[in-house]
Amino acid sequence: MKLREKWNHLINTLLPTYRSKVGAVLLLGTMAGLGCYLIYMSRVWSYLGDDPATCINCHVMDSYYATWLHSSHGRDATCNDCHVPHDNIFSKYYFKATDGLRHSYVFTMRGEPQAMKAIPASQRVIYNNCVRCHDQLNTDMVKTGLLAGNQISDDSNFACWDCHREVPHGGVATLSRTPNAITPLPKSPVPEWISKLKSKN
Repeated sequence: MKLREKWNHLINTLLPTYRSKVGAVLLLGTMAGLGCYLIYMSRVWSYLGDDPATCINCHVMDSYYATWLHSSHGRDATCNDCHVPHDNIFSKYYFKATDGLRHSYVFTMRGEPQAMKAIPASQRVIYNNCVRCHDQLNTDMVKTGLLAGNQISDDSNFACWDCHREVPHGGVATLSRTPNAITPLPKSPVPEWISKLKSKN
């Protein structure tokens, strides 16, 4: 039996009537349409780059964006410089994907705390990036940065932010601590031609 005949036999076994085939096509079309809509509305493509404004696609990140923007790190570092691994491109995008999916789940389910704290995996990445960027200062001058990333997540050793609490988010950035944070609004997802039609009416 050829591959095409096997495929037809499988389809006819699973979907024996014309009505069931039409229903399956409609269901698959609806699922594909909803998937495309989700990709469009969540601006999935924006997460592939390093633009810090991407973080404020989620409104709960406004205070973190605003405090970063007005810090010393706002001049020289993007969010990804601190919050994703830089050992190779695969680990960078794997971490971005897994951390991003976790964030989207928490934010969608409204499970974000008032004051967000990095999970241990993120703490290790942030710590390693502190040491990476401030390598000469950490190793030549003050002899810090000698801990491995996994040694800071068990609270038995100090991490950089235990002393430098104001860097780069101004202490504990919370949803209520920076109520007047001014951040750029994300671009409207409504296509321009629909906006023009709406304004004519």
